[in-house]
Amino acid sequence: MKAASAVPQSPIAFLAVALAFAINMMGTTLPTAIYRYYQLQYGFTPTIITVIYASYAIGVLGALLLVGNWSDQLGRRRMLLAGLCASAASALTFLLSDGLAPLMLGRLLSGISAGIFTGTATVAVIELAPPAWRGKAMLAATASNMLGLGCGPLLSGIIVELFPWPTRLPYAAHLALVGVAALVILGVPETAAIPARVKLCIQRISLPAEVRRAFIPAALAGFAGFVVVGFFAAVAPQLIRVVLGFHSGIVTGSIVFLLFACSALGQIVQTIIAARWRQAAGCIGLVAGLVCVGLCVPERSLGALLLGTALAGVGQGISFRAGLGEIASAAPAHRRAEVTSSFFVVLYVAISLPVIGLGIAVQLADIQRATLLFVGLTIVLVLIALFLLMREQADTGQESRAIGD
Repeated sequence: MKAASAVPQSPIAFLAVALAFAINMMGTTLPTAIYRYYQLQYGFTPTIITVIYASYAIGVLGALLLVGNWSDQLGRRRMLLAGLCASAASALTFLLSDGLAPLMLGRLLSGISAGIFTGTATVAVIELAPPAWRGKAMLAATASNMLGLGCGPLLSGIIVELFPWPTRLPYAAHLALVGVAALVILGVPETAAIPARVKLCIQRISLPAEVRRAFIPAALAGFAGFVVVGFFAAVAPQLIRVVLGFHSGIVTGSIVFLLFACSALGQIVQTIIAARWRQAAGCIGLVAGLVCVGLCVPERSLGALLLGTALAGVGQGISFRAGLGEIASAAPAHRRAEVTSSFFVVLYVAISLPVIGLGIAVQLADIQRATLLFVGLTIVLVLIALFLLMREQADTGQESRAIGD
């Protein structure tokens, strides 16, 4: 739907929505540095911790499928405020939680807020970008998303290390930030042309025949990248404590922040790589990063983990942005939203089911063996994606030569 014609595209409104986007996404990773306190307080097993974490994906998928396209009908600002309300409800639920059920509900509400924001805020940032900034608007939206995800563990890590009430105070701080974001959004102009007759429907998920060949390797690479994201958000804190011996929340939060910051960097770097090599470069970065993460276990090396985190983050950012662009360009214009939604469904499944499996592996074996198993299986998955990418490029090259002949 077209943006409202009279909307002033100002730098202030553009930056305001990007800030609100980052604040909202910050809440989705806030518990990362707090999970160990839940384990101590309630005696949760590693499997329970990963199930709490994965409840988030259910909320995201539900919101993407049910309300993913509602901002075209109800307006961007109204849906952004709804997302912030879900984020505030999540923070309140965590703030008042006293056991497993409220914690899972808090994660579910956090997922709903992210599902609303993922599409709506991205579109709003692009529509509000001044003409001079239009070429960088998509990058600003994805960077706001990733940096917000990275700031969540960093904020909670600092708070739990320096202040009392580690299972309460981080959520109180985020609740205050959500209030600021809501005030900011109230002052932003509406960019959608709201129809006189509202027609709400569920977002369709489909995969046209012409996009399937590009979709499969991109989805596999994206899946592997988001499995890595899930590992760092849910399991890496235990690896940092048990294997490397660092118990500081600031250290944990900083390492997880490094992953997301490097993901944002990867999305910038991919623009200087030739289009045909972007996804392959992302896969190579993921493999190199995973090898370093695996090496940190026997070597008990923080340096190996930091290098692996940086390389995996850059690889994830490249493969995610390049894969999304490849799929969007291959899809018919009138079905692009459906194809993109299918891609995001794959990604959010990746940060739930495999991470639960990893939590079970940690409980049955130990964090060292589970990490090495995770690294090995994820590398295999990335290599399969890389093989499919290379085969697709070879087939495309043969077709091009045949047409030229």
